[in-house]
Amino acid sequence: MSEYKYKLPDVGEGVVEAEIVEWHVKEGDTVKEDQHILDVMTDKATVEIPCAVNGVVKKIVGEPGEVIAVGTEILFIEVEGSVPDDVEETKPVETEDTAVAEEPAKDEAPVSSPASGGGASEGSGGGGAAAEKPSKAEEKKPAAPAPSAGSASTSAASGGGQRPAGERPLASPAVRKRALEKDIDLSAVPGTGPAGRITHEDLDDFIAAGGRLVSKAGGSGGASRQARTGVSEQKVVGLRRKIAENMALSKRTIPHITYVDEIDLTALEDLRAHMNATKDADQPKLTIIPFLVLALTKALPHFPQANAHYDTDEGVLTQYEGVHCGIAAATPKGLMVPVIRHAESLDVWQIAAEVKRLADAARDGKASREELSGSTITITSLGAIGGIVTTPVINHPETAIIGVNKMQTLPRYDEAGRVVPRKIMNLSSSFDHRIVDGYEAAQLVQKMKALLENPATLFM
Repeated sequence: MSEYKYKLPDVGEGVVEAEIVEWHVKEGDTVKEDQHILDVMTDKATVEIPCAVNGVVKKIVGEPGEVIAVGTEILFIEVEGSVPDDVEETKPVETEDTAVAEEPAKDEAPVSSPASGGGASEGSGGGGAAAEKPSKAEEKKPAAPAPSAGSASTSAASGGGQRPAGERPLASPAVRKRALEKDIDLSAVPGTGPAGRITHEDLDDFIAAGGRLVSKAGGSGGASRQARTGVSEQKVVGLRRKIAENMALSKRTIPHITYVDEIDLTALEDLRAHMNATKDADQPKLTIIPFLVLALTKALPHFPQANAHYDTDEGVLTQYEGVHCGIAAATPKGLMVPVIRHAESLDVWQIAAEVKRLADAARDGKASREELSGSTITITSLGAIGGIVTTPVINHPETAIIGVNKMQTLPRYDEAGRVVPRKIMNLSSSFDHRIVDGYEAAQLVQKMKALLENPATLFM
């Protein structure tokens, strides 16, 4: 027997360190070559680290949230015989096609907003987040028998979900959120994932077996209200920490100015409804987002300072002729900002197809690093959720972000002084006040307003 010292491999060009996100093995586990053993995060991507040899894990070095240098010994594995020569030096690891958007960044379901939870707005998250590829180790195993509502005290010790009393159950933030919404105590749910990790399937099995914690009937026959006494602590690591860092960077370095105006989209909505009703079978459904992107491509040539990156340290403003428009998208793993490259070269149908393709890729964890970086301006939308005004935070190092709010039918006066129903939406947009003056910010929004209120001009 001999000991193989596994070092953190090269995880990308120019990357010298990475943050431990999650271990998928523990001391005493038998591992095989190419088995997924660890997730780490660099500045741009979440990377799955494979094992290099067959053996038994004797020691693990490093906890989630710890930043370690490439080449650091992180795993000691007992192998039979001598360590093979071809693994004496740890091989570089290719990054997965799941990446983090460059910096902080819903008309329809695929689109989310940096101006909302997880996005870049006042009082909310601000960086694009990575979609992690589900690990093979987390594929569903045969579920242990789920407990009944009255057997919560023994359920955690049943099947594969056994855990010591008082130990905090392992589960992803998404699973914890579902459990909170359904009033389920995760300590009562058997976990079938690695190290007893609770998966969505485990929750489904628990609920199907009647394990949901329901309110007990009070003396009067009505449902009694129970105090919630649970308190949990969760270390902010990986993608969520990167979001926090990007949010802080944007607010710390960029003096924001937010300009809001209402836009009458009645004519545009009529056009959109007609185009959707007469579109070909292979054409995507048009939402409001493609028209906003089209308006940006028409307006930005007149305001190049808003389609730019500003390097604070060097004092250099880089203006772009091409419009690389980031679209904030909600995914199960958090906010991501896929980028429509050279939107100025696309028509509205092509833009819509790109929005759908990129949002699907981000949601499924298949978006490449290139598709999640390089935006020159960002659109963020809360339209499907609601809200009449937002204050979006700029996606550093960009100089502008366009925020879309809820569309609603409101009474307005027509030219004859009659009250008529109109479809109104507020556009809330923020700008880097070091680069874009308030007057210029207002002009850009007014240019977009004119284009959107007279949709024929979008196609001229």
